[in-house]
Amino acid sequence: MLTRPEAGRDHARAARNLIPLIEAAAPRIESEGGLPDDLLSALHHERLFHMLVPKDVGGEEVDLLTFFRAVEAVASADASAGWCVGQGCGVSMASAYLDRAVAREIFDGPQAVVASGPNNRNARAVKTKDGYRVTAKWTFASGSRHSTWLGGHALVYDEEGTQLKTKEGKPVERTMLFHKSKAHITNDWEVMGLRGTGSDSYEVTDLFVPDEHSFTRDSVADRRVSSPLYNHFTGFNIFGLSFAAVSLGIARATLDAFITLAAKKSPQSAQGQYTLAENAVIQSKVALAEARLRSARGFVLDVYGRLWEQAEHDQPFSLQDKAEMRLASTFAMNEGREIVDFAYHAAGGTAVFQKNPFERRFRDINCASQQGQASPANFELIGQVFLGQQPKGRI
Repeated sequence: MLTRPEAGRDHARAARNLIPLIEAAAPRIESEGGLPDDLLSALHHERLFHMLVPKDVGGEEVDLLTFFRAVEAVASADASAGWCVGQGCGVSMASAYLDRAVAREIFDGPQAVVASGPNNRNARAVKTKDGYRVTAKWTFASGSRHSTWLGGHALVYDEEGTQLKTKEGKPVERTMLFHKSKAHITNDWEVMGLRGTGSDSYEVTDLFVPDEHSFTRDSVADRRVSSPLYNHFTGFNIFGLSFAAVSLGIARATLDAFITLAAKKSPQSAQGQYTLAENAVIQSKVALAEARLRSARGFVLDVYGRLWEQAEHDQPFSLQDKAEMRLASTFAMNEGREIVDFAYHAAGGTAVFQKNPFERRFRDINCASQQGQASPANFELIGQVFLGQQPKGRI
């Protein structure tokens, strides 16, 4: 069994120390479509998948800036690895909403990871005396190939087929947790980027899930842990922060690689021999890219850092606070893509070869930015809040 790191370990520093190992594993991650066992062992040894699991079930329960920096560091070495760590941690927020014995069963193992996909409105959970009979197919289960358990969100029906609703008239939805062996997984993650995340589809048919292996996301009634992290931040917030970390990690690594290339690459020119670094246009755009990267990163750290302090004083978040979190993460994802786009195209023909550090990162960032939390439509919702209106969508 893997030994646990000493108490008080700096998880962000541990992630940075793993960068050479992750970079060396990157070709295998890409070709095999998942994280290799030696890398997984190292990530688990540093407890990076356990960063947001409560301490009372053996987790690390780190602050969110530490979480951000750790995911960012892993993603700078390999985007798929960073994505898997961030997604695994986001899903692990479920551990705060379960009976403590069940939480330990699912999340306390030395290699425990739970993978879960987004909502599927056709997923059905029929309420029975002691649990639910679940029939559903879900997609985008990032990390499913190294996970131990799976989760899926399902709408709840009674045994007569009537959909259950809350007192406010909203459909009742529960998240179901079940061992991976109970599901049929389809290896259908054939995509342009983030190939190593193994974000496959999975399905169950009439699977019995006990009551204690289900919960309602972000439900105060279901929450079993009281702390700044679980009392104030939702899984939605955590995923947004994770996506920002991955995007900025990719952008940092790509811009650094371009700066290294620019010092030695000499393109053909009628004006004579010169390096990219001596080109005035490149000089200006590198400076602007650096400013954009640091600004986006600083915005994330400022917003989440301020709200973490607010959470530590048990001060509730306003709608404006929530909008700022959404704005910081969405902005970071979009800025990350623009920075990588600049570096890729400025690198010229060098960028198209798989052996060079541009082609894969270009594909990865463009795959990551297809995630809904990067959508430009989010800026419209956030703007509605800033203009004193009620947002016409989730913030």
